[in-house]
Amino acid sequence: MTAVPLEFEWQPEFSIYASPGFLAAVGDAYGWLGGRDEGGTLRFILPYTIVRRHGVRMVRFRVETIVTQPTPDDMREERQFLNACLRWFKGHGAHVIIPASTNTLFRTFPDGAQAVPYGSYVLDLTPPEEELWNRVHPKHRNVIRGAQKKGVQVVTGLEYAPAAYDLIAETFRRSAMPLMSRRAFDCMIRGLGNQVQVFVALHKGVVQACAVVPFSRYSAYYAYGGTSASPITGASNLLQWEAIRHFRAFGTQRYDFCGARINPDEGSKAAGLAMFKARFGGQLRTGYIWKCPLHPLLAAMYNWGVRLLRGGDIVDQERRRYAGRSETINGGQAASPASKAIADETSRSGLQDG
Repeated sequence: MTAVPLEFEWQPEFSIYASPGFLAAVGDAYGWLGGRDEGGTLRFILPYTIVRRHGVRMVRFRVETIVTQPTPDDMREERQFLNACLRWFKGHGAHVIIPASTNTLFRTFPDGAQAVPYGSYVLDLTPPEEELWNRVHPKHRNVIRGAQKKGVQVVTGLEYAPAAYDLIAETFRRSAMPLMSRRAFDCMIRGLGNQVQVFVALHKGVVQACAVVPFSRYSAYYAYGGTSASPITGASNLLQWEAIRHFRAFGTQRYDFCGARINPDEGSKAAGLAMFKARFGGQLRTGYIWKCPLHPLLAAMYNWGVRLLRGGDIVDQERRRYAGRSETINGGQAASPASKAIADETSRSGLQDG
């Protein structure tokens, strides 16, 4: 299996995160690598971005490997393809593969990577709206009706992007989380063009909640969201339900809530967020997030910097969480207790891997 640069003609049947407009907006360089087998057949496509910071060239994936020719052995072959991608990036001057965005769940990962299990709740939008409503948890349905009775309205349009950014920034500050600059946010919105919707929940003219949702026919992604410090009860729930209705009517195939920790600590904020997402009736899709050094010294600089700024990236944070449970992850493949966490959560929730 070889990895070679590819000219990719994006279509709405693919993830919006594979499109040139988006990739150009979020990276200093971008492209697609194709995986070809011994017969020259294109089997895999992997979009990527390169971000340069302080002399370090960081590779970041915005969507997982696209499988063009499924086979019974394609998991093993995808791992071979990812190994070939690492060789290609290293040969072209990249220094480190950093964790992908939270919508990106790889089925496998290359040799030498640090990987952790991760998930995302994904809702199939193809059933009738009534069936989707019936899948929503009764508590969600109750607060949605309550918000409607209180006069909460959900509106959509790119003219709400500035207000949405303000609310997202406020929400991130309350959680001591970093957020892209307004300039970078505006650049991302422009790069997405007509493939992004901004939803805002209003009550008496005051913004209660917002969501920024890139989309194509393949999937809509709840990429960014925010709430006021004291929102009207049910405003966020109503906003999500109206977004689901909107994209179903548009013909989008699924709605991805973008990220959920596997077996989050009971009572934690992550557990509450996972419950909020799960109660819209989606399935827990599971996979791996990973990072990998390509240049030992410069990769170490990245690790040192991200730990200094925010205590580590998401791979570091999840590895510490598993270590706290006496679970380990070896250098190439998740150890059995960590892998078992996926199965435990899937079983406990009554959900299947998507």
